[in-house]
Amino acid sequence: MNQSFELPGSYKKWTMGFLIVGAVALLYGFIMYHPFDHAGHGVNLSGTRFWAVLLQNSVYWLLVVNAAMFFMGITTLAMGGWQVALRRVPEAISSVVPVLGIIAFLILMAIVWGKHDDIYSWVNPETVANDKIIKGKSSFLNPVFFTVWSAIAIFLWSFLGHKMRAISLQSDVDGPMDYETGNAWIKKNILWASLFIVFFGLTVGSTIPWLWLMSIDTHWYSTMFSWYTFASTFVAGMSLIALFIVFLKNSGQLEYVTDEHLHDIGKFMFAFSIFWAYLWFSQYMLIWYANIPEETGYFKIRVQGPYRAIFFLNLVLNFACPLLILMKRSTKRNYAMLTFMAILIIFGHWIDFWQMVMPGTMFGHAQIMPFEFGIALLFIGIIMWRVGVYFSNNALTAKNHPFLKESIIHHT
Repeated sequence: MNQSFELPGSYKKWTMGFLIVGAVALLYGFIMYHPFDHAGHGVNLSGTRFWAVLLQNSVYWLLVVNAAMFFMGITTLAMGGWQVALRRVPEAISSVVPVLGIIAFLILMAIVWGKHDDIYSWVNPETVANDKIIKGKSSFLNPVFFTVWSAIAIFLWSFLGHKMRAISLQSDVDGPMDYETGNAWIKKNILWASLFIVFFGLTVGSTIPWLWLMSIDTHWYSTMFSWYTFASTFVAGMSLIALFIVFLKNSGQLEYVTDEHLHDIGKFMFAFSIFWAYLWFSQYMLIWYANIPEETGYFKIRVQGPYRAIFFLNLVLNFACPLLILMKRSTKRNYAMLTFMAILIIFGHWIDFWQMVMPGTMFGHAQIMPFEFGIALLFIGIIMWRVGVYFSNNALTAKNHPFLKESIIHHT
């Protein structure tokens, strides 16, 4: 079994290229957009654009890589042995959480403590004092609570993920396990996976999207928003796992991963695209039907305003395409087609997050130009760099996992 892996030169070049393009875009933004100037709504639209783009990308990519940790957690709790042959891929992706977590935290703190009320109107004490609705939410929409809960969330995502990766990698060192040792090792995995899933539900499944995204449109609320956000990032996370599996298979690695495993990853991509569409429709339909003014304002600018094309493009990319293309069994086993769909889904949900952030910050002045794509490439480069480091430093197959044999003989 080939356990060592030297990253191809082309991978390193693409990674470095993305990082350089992203760094240039960030530097351009600092110089041209004056992000630290006063930026009340409409006062400094360039500065607003700078922070809105950073917010969109940092939150999106952090939640996408954290979805890989969620995948590890649920398959561990479900005793899903089928995924052991490819387990090091989501482990590698989840190792990016601490890096992107720190970046996202710094961006969030710069926005909140920099009093950028063009992003979060609730950071302005005068606005809070004169707005009854915002004042009613001030018990949790305030800089102190925002900071403390964001720090706790990012720290525990990072710590619990590190713990599960450490347990997995320790099995490579300890060698083959007998029944007693393997049973104890599995129970330890289940314990830490349980802790992660519970905390994931308390953060990604509820509070974090409220604070980081929904509070942009401070008057608006939706009880389905966090689940909608979760579905968006989880299907993108599964697509990212698929991309790295195809990359490693094309590089002659993951010898125990077969079309059966890739087919199951494709099933996740298909199923959660449908789940996302179900939440999209349910949230939109209920608000449209009730026609309550404080709820409909969120969709009015998106459906009837300048974001109309993006709003429906979002539905085409994230529902119609996965439905029509991934429905067939053969497309979930075809490397080229699955790679295309994975990239499309990741881009589609990046667009989804773009239209979550921009209408409430930029109103009718948002753009998707080279700066937006450059910042996205910066985050992609960071993910590729950190995942590459994990692949290079660790075995690509958990060779001593008690369920490895079950994964090897897996068929759908």
